[in-house]
Amino acid sequence: MHIEPGIVTGAKIALSYATAAGAGAYTLKLAVDTLRTKGLASLAVRSAAATALVFSFFEVFPHYPVGVSEVHFILGSTLFLIFGAAPAAIGLALGLLIQGLLFAPFDLPQYGMNVTTLLVPLFAVAALAERIIPAKTPYVDLTYRQTLALSTAYQSGVVLWVGFWALYGHGFAADNLNAIAMFGGAYLLVIVVEPLADLAVLAIAKTLHGFRDSGLVTPRLHHAA
Repeated sequence: MHIEPGIVTGAKIALSYATAAGAGAYTLKLAVDTLRTKGLASLAVRSAAATALVFSFFEVFPHYPVGVSEVHFILGSTLFLIFGAAPAAIGLALGLLIQGLLFAPFDLPQYGMNVTTLLVPLFAVAALAERIIPAKTPYVDLTYRQTLALSTAYQSGVVLWVGFWALYGHGFAADNLNAIAMFGGAYLLVIVVEPLADLAVLAIAKTLHGFRDSGLVTPRLHHAA
């Protein structure tokens, strides 16, 4: 979902700094909440694991330029279900930054847009999870319908933000609208695949009893709220 260079330029790019700062501030709040409940070691380990996975998602998984951006298998809802909101957010932000620093420095001017596009949908997933998952249900017992809702919320959020940045940068010209539509359509494949990935990962997690109270995963993975 990298915003292509040149989509937003000049003074307009300042908005991305503001949205990224807001997303960073909310991530900090989530991190403080996690520190209070599980401590620094758990937050650090989960964040490091999420960062490594995000980096691999961007560099190893197939990705294709389509329309105004690229289609990636980001697995944002998977990261949330395994590690929790704060570690997932930190992992997305740091994984994206490391990938840019090491392999795609031309993407760094777009970092504010890209990190906003990754994090704000994650926050929406966290809020949705509180509404649709009963407190007595650990994540390993989620249904396909629940994982589909979370994945659809995340991927839809990514598409909406990419569309926003494209419209903000290039307006409502027919070519731009067509490119946005092509990108959104391509992301339907991700919406189909990610819930299946979520269920597969949760099924594996259900058998790994040693992780139940290890601090290496979110407590909600194996326990009721």
